[in-house]
Amino acid sequence: MSEQLKGTLLRGIGSFYTVADENGNEHTLRCRKKCRYLKMTPMAGDQVLFTPDEGENHGWLEEILPRRSACVRPPVANAEMLLVVTAPEPEPDLLLADKLILQAFRQNMNVLLVVNKSELDPALAERLKRQYRESGIAVFAVSAKTGEGIDDLRGAMRGSLCCMTGQSGVGKSTLLNVLMGLELETGEISRKILRGRNTTRCAELLIRNGLRVFDTAGFSLLDTVFEPVDPVELKEYWPEFSQYEGYCRFDSCCHDREPGCAVTAACDAGAIAPERLERYRQLLRDARQIWRERYD
Repeated sequence: MSEQLKGTLLRGIGSFYTVADENGNEHTLRCRKKCRYLKMTPMAGDQVLFTPDEGENHGWLEEILPRRSACVRPPVANAEMLLVVTAPEPEPDLLLADKLILQAFRQNMNVLLVVNKSELDPALAERLKRQYRESGIAVFAVSAKTGEGIDDLRGAMRGSLCCMTGQSGVGKSTLLNVLMGLELETGEISRKILRGRNTTRCAELLIRNGLRVFDTAGFSLLDTVFEPVDPVELKEYWPEFSQYEGYCRFDSCCHDREPGCAVTAACDAGAIAPERLERYRQLLRDARQIWRERYD
């Protein structure tokens, strides 16, 4: 048997996986059955041990090493920074954005909010900066068309294994082309329904120009399936709430319009964006329903 090597899984298509070894050479592999027995599905970003091609036109993925993080949607492993991309077109789905941010924080990932196509509506980035100011989440106004903000975003991404995600049609592939000097397939917005045509069909780790970025398929809020979160713990993932903990009338306050809620008072005083608080409360309602139904 050939010596096992260590590598990084770049992409998986069907039952075949492409892994880059520590010298950057790519290998086509199939997965040993023992991974299925351990109920571990290989994901882009996985650190793996593998045996190279032994004359079978493919090698074998032998073991998936422990993961730093694992996301269900998009399905990637070991990401350190999530870039949530939005744009003036299609209409921004900020509930989806906040749901993605929640999942990133649950995985101890850093988050950047990227407003692409900023030339179409320069005011959108300013509105989002206001909404997310107290959360500590940086908002980048960029344009793959004009080059605005590209250098700043590239600098913020360096040194981290990044995952780029967001709605279909916000221009993720076009943005990656500009950031990394690639030629990924891009799509146009459907004028009939103002949604994007999804051009990325699987999660793939791209490595170029000093950046490491997952390109992932776009989706909508209706497509999202995330692990349930205990409603009592949900508030812990809204950083702007932290300074008010312990000041509510009730210790069990979930900041859902309870009397004497310090977060509600802060929002009324303009210290917390009302849009962020309202989306939190909507996700809290959803979390409570999912939590009740999780064993049905």
